[in-house]
Amino acid sequence: MAGCADDNSGSTPGPIEIGSVSTLSGPATFSEAPQAARAVFDDVNAKGGINGRKIAYTVGDDKGDPATAMLVAREVIQNKKAVALAGGASLVDCQVNGPLYDRNKIADIRGIGADPGCFASPNISPVNTGPFFGSTVTLYYASEKLKATKVCAFFTILTAKALAAFREGVDRWSKITGKKLVVNDLSLTTATTNYTPYIQRARRAGCQAVLFSGLEPMSIGWVKAAQAQNITNIKWLFLAPTYTVEASKVLGTAGKDVIALSEFEPYTDEKSVANEDWRDIMTRHNVPLTAFAQGGYLAARHLITVLRSIKGDITRAAVTKAMKEFEPLETPMTGMPYVFGTGNSHASNRAAKFVSPDGKGGWTVLTPEWIKLPGT
Repeated sequence: MAGCADDNSGSTPGPIEIGSVSTLSGPATFSEAPQAARAVFDDVNAKGGINGRKIAYTVGDDKGDPATAMLVAREVIQNKKAVALAGGASLVDCQVNGPLYDRNKIADIRGIGADPGCFASPNISPVNTGPFFGSTVTLYYASEKLKATKVCAFFTILTAKALAAFREGVDRWSKITGKKLVVNDLSLTTATTNYTPYIQRARRAGCQAVLFSGLEPMSIGWVKAAQAQNITNIKWLFLAPTYTVEASKVLGTAGKDVIALSEFEPYTDEKSVANEDWRDIMTRHNVPLTAFAQGGYLAARHLITVLRSIKGDITRAAVTKAMKEFEPLETPMTGMPYVFGTGNSHASNRAAKFVSPDGKGGWTVLTPEWIKLPGT
């Protein structure tokens, strides 16, 4: 049953079935992404749906567990007969279920792509930059915008494929800039809690800017360890998971040398016109204002645009065909238009903005303009 394609899904009258596989429980969760997608779909339903058909949105919790992810995906695809997936955010789903989505010819507009499989599948296209292209953009910002001549990186590795993806991220930066990292440490894991030896290594190497790929709690631990070592002459650069209101509050004045990547228009900028619709919908539906919510919102918005473009019955085959054929979708919330396309892999968002804690629990936008990789 796992390998059976079902191109006639959704061909009978009734709701348009949309699914999502997300990590909603466990050590790291992304619940705001599908919550945001549901808020968008609820608004569409309140206005009559798509050509009179309401959207039924099923969110499965994979708990960050590969076996559970497989079961949840099969439930959504085969039992619920989803015509598309949208707004998902998971630690494991893409890597585990990418081949299943390909066999069943279903398109996944991913809210937050976190694992390498999200950027290496013909049927998955994330709206976010992701950690691997994010690492390239961050290193580019450090060397070309901050003008750091000694750039270093310490990566937290979860899987062998993540190791390879981060290496590719560094190689992309080297090819673009012609430069090499002074330190490129790929030895850390999520079990690493003592960051002092790595920080001391960065100091001995004369690093001026250091990229650390840890999740929010790890980044906070990293900064606290640097503070304990009285290091004040290194810029600490972190990926998107560190860009949270909570992190800024905890860091306080210790965050003065911290810079974080924002995959979307910075959500903490309350004056941003680009975020007005997102902020309005999230507020009305009581969805927390986070970057994960931005990803879920954009994924749902893009899918709605494609659904409305379909002439005739909205089936899985029709949706997948439309996803692969539509023109790039512009949005002020990202630095590049969203594309699905016919390729074997998708990573249309290769841009970012950068923010820094303001010492008061907020974030200051350092780059009003989008930082984009050359040639994109």
